[in-house]
Amino acid sequence: MAKRITVTPKLVKDLIVPRIATSRKGDNGIVLVVGGSRIYHGAPILASIAALRSGTDLVFTAVPKSNIIAVRAYSPDIIALPLPDDKLTSGLVNRLMAMLPKKPHTAAIGMGMSIAKPEALVSLIRQLRNAEIKLLLDASALIPEILREIAGTGTIVTPHAGEYKRLFEKHPGTNEDVQTSTVQTAAKDYGITIVLKGSVNIISDGVSEHTAVIKRSTPAMTVGGMGDVLSGLTVGLLTKYSSFNASILGVFLNGLAASLAYERVGLHMVATDVIEDLSNAMKPFDLIKDQDE
Repeated sequence: MAKRITVTPKLVKDLIVPRIATSRKGDNGIVLVVGGSRIYHGAPILASIAALRSGTDLVFTAVPKSNIIAVRAYSPDIIALPLPDDKLTSGLVNRLMAMLPKKPHTAAIGMGMSIAKPEALVSLIRQLRNAEIKLLLDASALIPEILREIAGTGTIVTPHAGEYKRLFEKHPGTNEDVQTSTVQTAAKDYGITIVLKGSVNIISDGVSEHTAVIKRSTPAMTVGGMGDVLSGLTVGLLTKYSSFNASILGVFLNGLAASLAYERVGLHMVATDVIEDLSNAMKPFDLIKDQDE
C-alpha cells in the first residue's frame, strides 16, 4: 500500500507551477460549474468564485433559470448560463453542451444540483469526457451509477463519509488507518482520485507512491458551503495540475484560507469568509516566469 504523507507548506511550494508572464485570457484555465436547484442556489456560486480565486481565467456557471438572477446579482465575474429545467435531464445535457461559449478545460458537477434520473448525469459525464474535459464530481453527482462511466479516467470525487457510502455502497470507516486503506483500494480499483473529506482529509489516486493526509485546520469548517468552496478551488487547479496534485493543493489551500478566516471571525466563520481569504492563502506561493525560461 502507498505510504501516508503529511502535506506541508514546503511540499505545496514544490508542487506549484509558475504562471507564464506572457499568457493570455484562457491560457490559465477555463472551468465549467454545473449545479444549483430551487433550494440550493448558493452552492454553484461558492464553487465558481473559488474556481476564479484559484487563478483560472474564466468560469462558466450553468444553473437552473430559477437561480440565474441570484448568480448574476452576486458577482459580475461569473459567466452565468441559464438552464430551462430545475433538475438535470437528458434533454438538458444536449442544450448545455451547445450553449458553452468556449470549451472548458475542466468541469465540476453536483454542487446543490437536483437530478431527474441517473441517466441524465451519466450522459453529461460521458459528453464532457468525450470532449476531453477533466472532471470533478461532488455532492448530488456522487451516485453509484457514475462509477462505470468514470472508471480509469482520473476523475476527482470529493465525498464526505455519507456520500462515500452512497457512491461505493460501503462505509469508509471511522478509524484513520481503515479509511486510508479503504480509499487507496477504491481509488486503485476504479482508476480515479478520491478526496475523503472529514476532520482528517485523505487523498489517493491509487497509483502514486503516497497517500496524502491533511488534517482539518479548524472545527469552524463544519459550516455549510465549505465543500462547495473546496470543489471550486480544486477544479480550478485541475486546469493546471494532475488530479492528485490538484486535490492536494485544493485541500491544503482551502484549509489555510479557513485558518486565516478563523483568525478574523473565529467560530462564526461562513464559507464566503474562506473565499475572501483564498487569495491571501495562495499569494505567498505565487510564481511567474518568462516564456523562454
